[in-house]
Order: sequence, then structure tokens, then C-alpha cells
Amino acid sequence: MEESRRLESSIDRLLNEEKQMRLAENVAGTRKAATEILKLCFEAKDWKLLNEQILNLSKKRGQLKQAVQSMVQQAMQYIDQTPDIETRVELIKTLNNVSAGKIYVEIERARLTKKLAKIKEEQGFIAEAADLMQEVAVETFGAMAKTEKIAFILEQVRLCLDRRDFVRAQILSRKINPRVFDADTKKEKKKPKEGDNMVEEAPADIPTLLELKRIYYELMIRYYSHNNEYIEICRSYKAIYDIPSVKENSEQWIPVLRKICWFLALAPHDPMQSSLLNATLEDKKLSEIPDFKMLLKQIVTMEVIQWTSLWNKYKDEFESEKNMIGGSLGDKAGEDLKLRVIEHNILVVSKYYSRITLKRLAELLCLTTEEAEKHLSEMVVSKALIAKIDRPSGIICFQIVKDSNEILNSWATNLEKLLDLVEKSCHQIHKETMVHKAALRA
Repeated sequence: MEESRRLESSIDRLLNEEKQMRLAENVAGTRKAATEILKLCFEAKDWKLLNEQILNLSKKRGQLKQAVQSMVQQAMQYIDQTPDIETRVELIKTLNNVSAGKIYVEIERARLTKKLAKIKEEQGFIAEAADLMQEVAVETFGAMAKTEKIAFILEQVRLCLDRRDFVRAQILSRKINPRVFDADTKKEKKKPKEGDNMVEEAPADIPTLLELKRIYYELMIRYYSHNNEYIEICRSYKAIYDIPSVKENSEQWIPVLRKICWFLALAPHDPMQSSLLNATLEDKKLSEIPDFKMLLKQIVTMEVIQWTSLWNKYKDEFESEKNMIGGSLGDKAGEDLKLRVIEHNILVVSKYYSRITLKRLAELLCLTTEEAEKHLSEMVVSKALIAKIDRPSGIICFQIVKDSNEILNSWATNLEKLLDLVEKSCHQIHKETMVHKAALRA
């Protein structure tokens, strides 16, 4: 009882002091009196009184911004020292109420929301945690450090993916420009000019820019895996592979490079896939995993691939991906790999044949005529190649029907090429004759 009386008298004395300082607009004095009140409540471990005093002081008429900011920052240090979860949540909610709508404590509010969301997630309320995080738009905070902003948005994306809200996860991920990860961190920061907003330093627990880059692309892999967007998954792994810390460690880059090879094999044939495929083949490190170099070479080489022999060779490697970085390649990966081999074989046939029977095509693809026709039709619809099927006679034509102008233009081009060759040949013959004549005269 004596202690509580002593605490009350001390608080009353400080409240009177705070009032005098506030009315006199003494920033340092008001700040000191307000923080001293909170310190007394904390030392007495009277959490209820602490919450009451925070609300009471923040609602005082003409309360100074600096005093409110100092109170919130002071009280945030006490969060981790609360005796139980209920007290911690109550204190965070009190501080959130005080900082709501106040631009000068927006960073503190964001950090408080993140702490509260983490507690909710640990309790199993993932949807509630995701909703809490989405209330804060950190991209508009000018004073927050860049790395802290990115870390906050990535946390929002992760919670959306955990609750399987893929649409919102994509919207949030677009707030981060991937180019920001390529910024040179070694460059000296420019000193802020007068009138510029001061950017706060990021807390110690915030990862570095390169660590955030890896987290970002790992989350994007989770997002793209939902729709089996293999080429985008491959690009994400390529970005992780280019991180210096990954390239220096063979235990990290080998599994990542394996994933790049698999997803290149799984991706549909298009210019982007072709460009990535050739760039990966030029990588010297690929020679350290020869089986995967052989796989990519088979895809690049315009020769028919036998599915059964390919699957027998790579089946064990395919299954072992489950135990490596990034986990399995997906539920449909096996079926999609077979489909890509069939598509590759059809493209090879279309290059070497202008006309072929459906029966012969089915033999080359090791499929039934119905399956061969189905896959060919799908490729024509997706504009991967141009073909026409004469179903009554069972003949496929891979040539484009040209009109008369196109035929005449091609003839004219061929004649020009022929005349150029004739002219060059005549010049070479004349040159040889002159050389030999000069030699005979000598």
C-alpha cells in the first residue's frame, strides 16, 4: 500500500510538472516528465497503470508531438519484458491507438503492427495476421529505411501466400521493383540537404539487401509454383544463382543450378526460354554437373528425343530434387516433362519434313495417332508452329501456303543470290588467270 501511495504521489508530481512544461511549450521538459512517468509505472510492474498513463498523456490538450513520439518509443522497449502474451497484446494495442493517424509515429506504428501480427501468427490466426499487416502501407513512409520497407512488404506477401491469397500476394509483390536489389550498397550515401526528410536507420534484425533479394525470389517461386509458371520460376532461381554468396558456395549453387536446368526443360518453347537455355549452356559451372548439361544439350539439339530412355536416365535425379533446396518440382512436373519432350519432337519433325503422314508422325513420337493429332493441334492453337492436317488422307503439311506475290518475291531473291554467286565466281576466275599469266611472263 505504501509503495502504491508513493507511486501515485510521484506520478501526480510529474503530471503537474508535465503540465507546466507543456503549457510553456518546453519540448525537452515535457518529454522528460512524460517518459519518467512511464518509467515509474514500468519499474513498479503496474502494466494496467502504464496503459492508462500512455492514453492519458497522449490525450492532453496541446500535447507536443515530440513528447508523444518519445512516449511511444519508450513504451516499445517494454514490450519484450511483459510477463505474458495478454499483457503484451494489450500494451501493443494501446500504443497502436495512440499512434493511429499520427504521421510522426507512423514507423513506430508499422513496427508495432508487425509485432502484433507475429503474435497472432504464432497463435495460429494467419488470416488475422495477414489482415493486420495489410492495414499498413509502408511504401508511403518517407522516413523509413529502404531495407525495412522491403522486409515489411515481403512479410505481407508471405502471410498472403500462407493463407493462399495469391491475388493479393501478387499485388503486394509488385510494390517491390526487382532493380532495387541490384543497387550498389558500397556507394557512399549522400548527405541530406536542409529541408529533406531524415531517413531512419533500419533496426539490427532487418536482413541486408542481398538477403532480402533471396527472400523475395523464394516467395516469388512459391507464388509462380501455384500456377506452374515454369519460365518465371526458372528466372527467379537464376536471380538467386547470381547472388555472390550463393555463387561462392558449391553447396548452394549446385542445387540452384539443377533447379534452373529442370525448369528450363519444363518450360514451354518460346524466345525467353530459348535465350535462358543458351545463356545457361554457356555457364562454365554447368560442366560440374554433366548429366544436366547433357539434358540441356538434348533440348537444344534438333533431334528426336526418346522419352523412355530419357526418363530412365533422369528418373532418380528427378526424384532426388525433393530433398534439395526448393523442394520438389511440383505435382504435375513429370507429366509436363513428357509433354515438353513431345512438343520438342514435333518441332524437330516440322523442321525436317514439309509433308508427313499422321501415322509416321505417331511412330516417331511413340504415340497413338489420336494422341499425336491432339498434341499437334494444341501446338498449332498456341502458335508454336504452323501446320495443316488433311484428315481424310492423313497427311500433315508444315509449309505455309504462299500467294503468288510471295512466290515471285522468293524467286526474285533466289535469282539475285544466284547472279551474285556467278559474279563472284567470274571475279575469282579472272583473278586466278591474271596471277598465272604474271607468273608465266616472269
